[in-house]
Amino acid sequence: MANPDGAASLDRQPPMAQGQPINVAVADAAADWLTLAMSGDMTDDERQRLQAWRGACPDHERAWRHIESVMARLGALERPAAYRSLAQLDAPASAKRRRAVASLLALGVASGAGWSAAESTMGRRLRADVRTGAGEQRTVTLEDGSQVMLNTGTAMDIAFDGSRRVLRLVAGEVMITTGHGDGARADPRPFIVQTRDGDIRALGTRFIVRQYADETGVAVLEHSVEVTPAGAGASPALLRAGERLAFTRKRVGPRGSVDVPATAWTRGQLIAEDARLGDFIEELSRFRPGVLRCDPAVADLRFSGVFPIADTDRILALLPNSLPVAIRRRTSYWVTVGPAD
Repeated sequence: MANPDGAASLDRQPPMAQGQPINVAVADAAADWLTLAMSGDMTDDERQRLQAWRGACPDHERAWRHIESVMARLGALERPAAYRSLAQLDAPASAKRRRAVASLLALGVASGAGWSAAESTMGRRLRADVRTGAGEQRTVTLEDGSQVMLNTGTAMDIAFDGSRRVLRLVAGEVMITTGHGDGARADPRPFIVQTRDGDIRALGTRFIVRQYADETGVAVLEHSVEVTPAGAGASPALLRAGERLAFTRKRVGPRGSVDVPATAWTRGQLIAEDARLGDFIEELSRFRPGVLRCDPAVADLRFSGVFPIADTDRILALLPNSLPVAIRRRTSYWVTVGPAD
């Protein structure tokens, strides 16, 4: 990291944040802090230094919140791709990286509510008890013996106390298998997964929860769960094994059946069953760093296949074998699936 506490100024026009000019050195410092935060290598000491830097001056906080909101709009909060992409910029690396990230300050002005929400999401992800990066999966065992498998780009807080066992899903997707054995069965505390849309109470079960941009998805693999939206007056719903649904803070959506693609990630697979290419590429993008997009000209093509998510480059390489598409790489972190030449 170059010098986030006081980066040297570059010879350029002052960037903007929330409609007001920001000192170039402040923009550089914000850029350095952001690239470090998104690298996944931030230490506790560095997190404390970041908080101290933000609190030292109103311009620091304004620059930080604005750059976060812009990154959120670009979808970069889901993974540290921006850091790794910018890390390719050398000669001189630190100056180019700071210039590239700090230039985000000029991309537009977020509303107060917008950048507050972005900062909240980013901050909670960084402070989460357990998290995964792009393409990473991991399984953790909780104190009661329950197991949680985290999918790519997931962040989760654990809040067990004397009265409740609570998991707070900040972002991403998890599969939860509640504890078995005498101790688990005897535990009187309810087991609850909280998302921004409401609560899912486990009733001795195995189930999947995914936080989408505007709703929460739940799929029950064993036994049942009770879904309770957070909004006032919303009615809870009992969901049994083999059923899935999505819900918001205000309502519970219709039930459907759990299909094979919905659980494929737990086996290290990504399955397409007569899938629309645009939808498949959007899902695949969760498992790799950087920008992966599908040209609208080929987005409606359909295909089927079973793919190992551990090698997303191989998945992309296989697509032209069955579809009239070409894979175009601006960089290793900026890939477009478009029409074949």
